[in-house]
Amino acid sequence: MSPRRNRPRRDDNANLDADRVRQGVASVQQWTDGAWQVRGIGAGASVKTYRCPGCNQEIPPGVAHLVAWPADGLGDLTDRRHWHSGCWRARDRRGPAVQRGRGAPRY
Repeated sequence: MSPRRNRPRRDDNANLDADRVRQGVASVQQWTDGAWQVRGIGAGASVKTYRCPGCNQEIPPGVAHLVAWPADGLGDLTDRRHWHSGCWRARDRRGPAVQRGRGAPRY
């Protein structure tokens, strides 16, 4: 009888693409406003500060979030938006964010 192998083979992890591991795998999600390409960004890959369009708060470096852009292929890099994961999931339940000045009434 041969001994049992306790460690995984090194060949199993050799075919991973470094960019896909770092940036995540894009998926297409259908929403009421169309199809969107969505890619998760891990905390280690997040190195810049972004502003979430869902809550208008900053996403600091080192925070996991996601990037979404239209799936129609007509846009360019300027159409990508970085979202908090919770804001992206709740975006169809929110109203539009209204920017008010300090002296504006809140009604």
